[in-house]
Amino acid sequence: MTPKNSAYQNATIFYRMVGKGKPVVLIHGFGEDGNIWDKQVAFLKDHFRLIIPDLPGSGRSALIPDMSIEGMAEAMHSMLMNEGISACVVLGHSMGGYLTLAMAEKYPDLFRSFGLIHSSAFADSEEKKAARSKSIEFIKNNGAYEFLRTAIPGLFSKTWSESHTEEIDSLIEKGRNFSDEALVAYYQAMINRPDRTHILRSFSKPILFIIGQYDNAVPFAHSMQQCYLPVESHIHILRNSAHMGMWEETHALNNFLLGFLQ
Repeated sequence: MTPKNSAYQNATIFYRMVGKGKPVVLIHGFGEDGNIWDKQVAFLKDHFRLIIPDLPGSGRSALIPDMSIEGMAEAMHSMLMNEGISACVVLGHSMGGYLTLAMAEKYPDLFRSFGLIHSSAFADSEEKKAARSKSIEFIKNNGAYEFLRTAIPGLFSKTWSESHTEEIDSLIEKGRNFSDEALVAYYQAMINRPDRTHILRSFSKPILFIIGQYDNAVPFAHSMQQCYLPVESHIHILRNSAHMGMWEETHALNNFLLGFLQ
């Protein structure tokens, strides 16, 4: 595993690289860093050249002036240009999927294909925007760690969380590394992002959907409403997962990813 840095807007974007072959970018979501993919990296590194960034404001990457979805997508594009990558597959989890769609909109020729892992092309509903706004107020009043401590357990299915308390606790403890500013910026970016279902319709190459049966963050019904839109959809439903299939059903997800990438 090779740690690397890319300069963007006078900020440092940290990422790791491992493996050889076709480039595959793994973009994490809200309240995570690139380590969320460790179980996928261990499985896929013998098959592909993996690029695993920390998004601006997460992990070892600094905040950037433009923390919109589009601004963070530009930081990811700059990282890939820094590596001389002209064609790749991008897999985005949750908020990382929003960045993936923004990149696919602006740089479609860069993509061989892409995947939405527990993510959505829909804009936020008014109800969702209101919920995110309440979360912003909670973070401002109580801090990033307290927010993640209350929010993270709900990302997992009840069955999984009851039997994996230590793993969830370890993820919560990583929440101490997040600033209030970063989490608020992420929520504002998600609130302001546009609907990008037109990307699903216009993209001519394969699109992967990983859907959690018990996902409350990206409801199952919403996923089913959009996964038929692409010319070529690859759809996998994780029947025992909520929003974190990378951990909840690692074996199944890894095999779905390998099949899609091959």
